[in-house]
This record gives sequence, C-alpha cells and structure tokens, in this order.
Amino acid sequence: MLFLRPFIRHVVFRAARPHFMTASRYNSTLAKDVRSDSTFRIPLIDFAAYKQATSLAEKRCIADDIVNGFKEVGFVYLTGHVIEPETVDRVFQKSAEFFQLPEETKARLAWDDPKANRGYVQVGRERVSTASLDAAEIAALRAKAPDTKESMEIGRENHPTFRNKWPQETEVPEFKQTMLHFFQTCHEVHTMVMKSIALGLDLPEDFFDNKIDRQDHNLRLLSYPPIRTSLLLGDGQARAGSHTDYGTLTLLFQDSIGGLEVQNPHTEHYQPASPIPGTIVVNAGDLLARWSNNVFRSTLHRVVAPPAIKVNATEGMTPARQSIAFFCNPNFDAIIESLPSCTSTSNPSKYPPITTEQYIVGRLAATYS
Repeated sequence: MLFLRPFIRHVVFRAARPHFMTASRYNSTLAKDVRSDSTFRIPLIDFAAYKQATSLAEKRCIADDIVNGFKEVGFVYLTGHVIEPETVDRVFQKSAEFFQLPEETKARLAWDDPKANRGYVQVGRERVSTASLDAAEIAALRAKAPDTKESMEIGRENHPTFRNKWPQETEVPEFKQTMLHFFQTCHEVHTMVMKSIALGLDLPEDFFDNKIDRQDHNLRLLSYPPIRTSLLLGDGQARAGSHTDYGTLTLLFQDSIGGLEVQNPHTEHYQPASPIPGTIVVNAGDLLARWSNNVFRSTLHRVVAPPAIKVNATEGMTPARQSIAFFCNPNFDAIIESLPSCTSTSNPSKYPPITTEQYIVGRLAATYS
C-alpha cells in the first residue's frame, strides 16, 4: 500500500529533518550548508508560487531558488506542482499490477533497442553508472554487480518509428491509458520547470519551449523485489548503482520505503533523499549540465537497500520498493551546446556540441546487456 498524501505544511519537515527546509527562506545559507554533511540539505520548493505569480519578478524569485538548488546540490524537492496524489497512486497501482505478471508474459515485451528505449527490462540486465565509464567498464560492472531491479520503459506514443510495448488490456486493465495520461502530465511539469530555469539563467522564459516540445522523454516504472541481505554485500552491489541521469531533468516519485541516496558534491559522501509525501524529487541530468556549461550539477545518486527484516540468525530480507521516474529529454535532434548566459571569455564552453540522440543512445547502449 502506498502512502502518498497531499503535502501539508513545510514546518512539519523542518522540525523532523532540518535539511528539507524551504528554499525561499533558507536559500541564502544553502551554499554554506551543503559544504558539510551534518547540515547538507536538498531544498524544498513550493512551485505553486511560480504558477500563480502575477509578475516576472515574482516568477524570478522561485526561478532563482530552483537554479540555486541545481547549482549547489543538483537536486530539489518540488511541491505545489500540478500532479494530484490520486494520479500518482493510480500509476503506482498499475505499475505493481504489471510487475506481478508472469515472467514469460513480461518477457514478450522485452527491451531490445537503445534507440527505441521501450519495453521490459528484467532483473540484472541493467547496470547504471557514471558518464566517465566506457562500455567495457560498464559490462564488467554489470557482470560483477548488476542492478537488482526490473523496469518498464515507455516513450511517447506518437513516435514515427518506434512503438511502445503494451501488455494486453486483459492482463493489466487501463495500464496504457493510465501511463499515457501520466506521461503527458509529467511533460507539462517539465515544460513549466524549464521555463523557470530559463528565467533563472537570464534567458527568455520560452527559450527551451521549441527544444523540448516533441516529448522525447522516457517514463520508467521501477520495481525492486525483496532481496536477501547477503546478496547485497558484494563489492559495488546495490539496488541501483551510483549514476547520473542523461537528460535535462528527472522527475522521481518515491514510495514510502525509500533508499535513494544523493552524493553531496562537496564532500562526495552519500546522503539520504528520504520520501516526503506529496513532493517530486527533481534532479538535473547530464544534458542540462552540458547546456549550462556545468553551472548545474548532474549529481551522482544511487538506491541502497532499506533496513532489512530478519529471517534467521544470519540473514535478513529487504522489503520490496517501487518508484516511478520520468526522464525528461530535449528533442532528439536538438543540438546541446553551452548557453550564452553560461559562457564568457574567461569561462569558455567545456563541451563540444552534441545532439540529444547521440548522447542518450550512446549511454543507453553501454548500460544494457
């Protein structure tokens, strides 16, 4: 059973975990706080203020909070967004129903092409990693310590070449309808957040609109089955290994189990990004970091096992975990090159131009067996 509930009041979270303080009040100390693990925090931002703003100055206030969060941490918690808790609950429900299907049924929908990036990925087939590793190094990691999760990958439905792989309606009723509606809703959130980022980078608010409008995104349903703790003790083993994401933003929806950890980019120590009901965890991806000439951080993160339930004197069993990730991408033919507001004579571009497709397909091809 999921425990996603409407966001109540920020003060609740300030009292419980100081590093979840709202960004607008504590923004001036964020740069100082994140340099110590004891005060590290991921800013909590109420995005409703941006949507309801009646002036550019009001929008800029929230935009600055978001940009500052991505500069210092690479992650923010977003509340006040347009996605209702009931919508998220339903997606979790349908995701759980899908992963409960027999293995042979899911195998008929198997992922088979990094360009398409659609279909079912069985446990152990993927090994996420950092951009600095080459295909051979990732293959060695995958053989030694594969990710202990399974996933279902869904792209835009109207793609001219690639088709989504849907279960039969009788197998998971209303699965397709639920996921397509959620896909569109997440795209709308992405568009709005990118508008705020444009403002925060001294660009026109609509700067990114025609660079992200084709919806070349990826909706990923994730299931982390229960696993014996002894299987997680190997070197490099985790439910999902340390990695960065590939696109502009990732919108992550967590269940109540948790396990997400974010590397403090200043100390390189991992810190928990515990679930906060009603929020979306939003992080900057590699392409947004490249676009911003590393003004934004594409921060390493991983999924570790939560506390286990003891099954005997020497062994425990971790609980199952679900999450939903919406990987936001620029249009696949968009050329990603350093933005003019992020470069100067003394700070030239750190990256050569690259298209979204070149970068993402290359990373995906190395990630999967």
